[in-house]
Order: sequence, then C-alpha cells, then structure tokens
Amino acid sequence: MVKLKGFDRLMATGPKRSTGKIKQRQLGKASPGMISFLLIGPAVIYLFVWMLVPLAMTIYYSFRNYNLIRPTFTGWAGFANYAHVLADPDFLAAFINTLVLVAASLVLTIVLGLFFAVLYNNEHVFGRNILRTFAASPFFIMPVVTGLIWSNLMMNPSFGLLAALWRGLGLVPIDFLAHFPMPSLVGIVTWQWTPFAMLVLLASLSGVPEDLKEAAGLDGAGAWKTFRHIVLPQLARPLYAVVMLESIFFLVIFGQIYVTTSGGPGTATTNLPYYIYLQAFSAYDIGAASAGAIFAVILANIVAIFLVRMIYTNIQEEA
Repeated sequence: MVKLKGFDRLMATGPKRSTGKIKQRQLGKASPGMISFLLIGPAVIYLFVWMLVPLAMTIYYSFRNYNLIRPTFTGWAGFANYAHVLADPDFLAAFINTLVLVAASLVLTIVLGLFFAVLYNNEHVFGRNILRTFAASPFFIMPVVTGLIWSNLMMNPSFGLLAALWRGLGLVPIDFLAHFPMPSLVGIVTWQWTPFAMLVLLASLSGVPEDLKEAAGLDGAGAWKTFRHIVLPQLARPLYAVVMLESIFFLVIFGQIYVTTSGGPGTATTNLPYYIYLQAFSAYDIGAASAGAIFAVILANIVAIFLVRMIYTNIQEEA
C-alpha cells in the first residue's frame, strides 16, 4: 500500500510538473518579443514624440500670422506664408546655394576620402598609423570651431596662414571669404568631412579579399585595372552609405556659415537653414520661417528618398 501511495503521489504530481514546464516554455516563447518591446519601446516612443511635436508645431505656425515684433497681428494666414517665401528672391538663392554646397562638398569628400583611404591602406606608406590619426582629426572638431579656425587662423587676410604664405611668395593676400565665399565654404566643409569618408572606406578596404587582387595581377591587370574592376566594386555599398549620410548632414549645415560669412556677401553663402534662421531671428517672422522649414523638410525627404531608391536599386542589381 505504501508503494501504491507513492506511485499515486508520483502520478498525481507528474502531470502537474509537465503542465508547469509547458506553461513555462510557452511563456519563454512569448517573452522575447515582450522584453524587446519593453526595452526598445520607450526609446522609440520618445524619439517619435521628439520628432513629431516640433514638426507639428512648425506646420501649425506655417499657417499662422506670427511675428515677434507685431504681437497684435495674429490669426490664420492660410498659404500666405508659403506664397511669401516662394516669392522671396533670397529663398531661391538659398535653395540654389544649398544644392551647390551639397553637390560640390559631396563630390570632393568622396574623391579625397577614397584617395586617402587607398593611400593609408598601403603598407609601404611610412608612418601610416600616425598619418591616419592626423587625417581623421578634423572630423572630430565642432562645426563652429572649424569655422573659427579657417576664418581666423587660415583665411584671415591680415594675419592668417594663407596670407603669410602669399606674402612669402611676393603676392598680395586674398580675402577668400569675401572674394570667393562659396568655394571657401565648400573647402571648409570638405576639410571637415573628408575624414569621415576616409574612415568608412578605409575600414571597407581591409575587407577586400587579397586573393581577388592576386588573381587579377596574375592575369596581367595593372594597379589601375585592379582598382577599377576589383577594389571599387567591393566599395559600392560603403560609398552609397557615405553619400546618403553626408548628403543629409550637408543639407543642414549652419555653424560654419554662421561664424565665417554670415550668409554673405549678400546671399552668396545663404543656404536653407541659414535662411530660416534669418527669417526667425532677424525678421522675427516665425510664420515665414516655419514655411521655409517645411520646404527644407520636403527637400531633405526628396533627397533621402532618391538616395535610398538608388542604393536599393544598385544592391538589387548586385544581388
């Protein structure tokens, strides 16, 4: 009878344990998704609110009469702010300057970044580790500090380094920011962002299979053909990523312009972010500034969609 009682007790507790294990297993299957939501959800919600609230306020004020020096002039404006911005010749100049700045800086940073990446990837370059460190340092300088370095230490026509170099050559120093404002600004942006392209491409070059380059050399391909047909196709995806990220950042350049040219001379270096700043803090027209910001958001989304589609198409073709 004791054995039967033990057996009965074992049979009675057996199904309960198995049922508990099944429930625990089912809970374990469902828990990763819940845990992921609990860990990532708050950050996603915070970022969504952080982006959505300012955008909603910008859209709201773009349809309102809101001028800081005319507090009594309020009310619904409709599309008047958008019409005012589109009719403003400074807006057209800022739009063109934005496209020129993005295109020129993008081409120069990609070309120079690729050049330095290939150079510093060569094992025969003396002191390449030290050179890599110095070459990457401009990217870690704040935009305002970059503008101050170039406007005061480099391009100042009185005591700048370039002025001293010009005098040493027997030439008259040039005020680059006054006579060549946009090329000077492109040069400043290129100096700061070339290290970013170099670092990304340099990391990608280390992943290019050596056996492919050796096979190309055995087939009689020179250095240029090996680079053109073997190395460059391997860098397609990193190049697409660099183009997309740099384009987004170049669209919102402000600090370098603020401390170097202040958008001038005239509107020679005024881009869309600086135009919005002038409308809000010089003209005190929050409605027009909000309308200009909406146009800037639309331009940024058009560029982003175009780049994403281009990258996706090229990746699909490679696959």
